[in-house]
Formats: sequence, structure tokens, C-alpha cells
Amino acid sequence: MKTLYTAEATATGGRSGRIRSSDGVIDLNMSVPQGLGGKQGATNPEQLFAAGYASCFQQALIVVAQRNGQRLDPASTVQCSVSLTQSDDAYGLAVTLDVHLPGTEAADQLVQEAHRICPYSIGTRGNIEVQLLVEGQPAQLTADQPNAAGPENKTGA
Repeated sequence: MKTLYTAEATATGGRSGRIRSSDGVIDLNMSVPQGLGGKQGATNPEQLFAAGYASCFQQALIVVAQRNGQRLDPASTVQCSVSLTQSDDAYGLAVTLDVHLPGTEAADQLVQEAHRICPYSIGTRGNIEVQLLVEGQPAQLTADQPNAAGPENKTGA
């Protein structure tokens, strides 16, 4: 395996601290989510994870479309929701990706293939429940493809 890029960031103070990337592009105050008593005007790890996953999945869609001789509408979007969950004394995450692909044929197939190659999808597979939606509806996936993170996957298949 060849390493293409390595990102570095440092956190101080946990959820109520600060994060900074090694190049200084990211330099943000952190907080517990506002809905859990945190302060307004600061980000949290779930927001950062959602932003990264949405961006990465959108790029995977672009790559898959190009491989299939298609071009995505510039208005296409990926909305990612990351939920912080709790079971007894342990915490976890659950993800929903809602893909909007205007004017794209076989959107479910593109979403399935993007989920197969997206680094975030690969990295979370088997660890985090990932629900795939197309236009707010469960993506129709074929059973022969690994399509999500775990047995709890909610894909509509």
C-alpha cells in the first residue's frame, strides 16, 4: 500500500479545548455539542467527522461517475449526519449519508460504488452503522456488495 497523504492535527483540552492542523489551516475552538450543554460558536468532533465524510463521499461519487463516462451535476450534494450514541458506559457513532444527484441515472448504483471505494466508508466498515439514502429514500443496493459498516446497516436492501 502506498501512502498518498498524511494529515496531522493536535487537540488540547478534549471536547472543551482547541484543535489545530499542522499547517494551521484548521485552528478551532472545540465544545461539547450545544444540544448537550456545550457552548455556541465552537465545533465538535461529530461535525468535523460529518464534514470530512461528506466531502470524501462526494469525491468518490465524482470518481465513480467519471469511470462510468458520466459527469455529476454541479448541484449534486452529500449531506452527512453523524450521531453520537451511547450504550451503557460506552459511546459510539452512527452515520447517515443522504445523496442528491439531480439528473443522474442509476443513482443507487453510483452510491453503492462510491461507498465501496470511499476511504471513510472503508475505514468505518464493520465499526459504525452507515445508512445510505438517495434523495431521502433508502438506497437500493445489491446484496452481493459490502455496502455498509456493520450488520445493523440500514440500506434498504
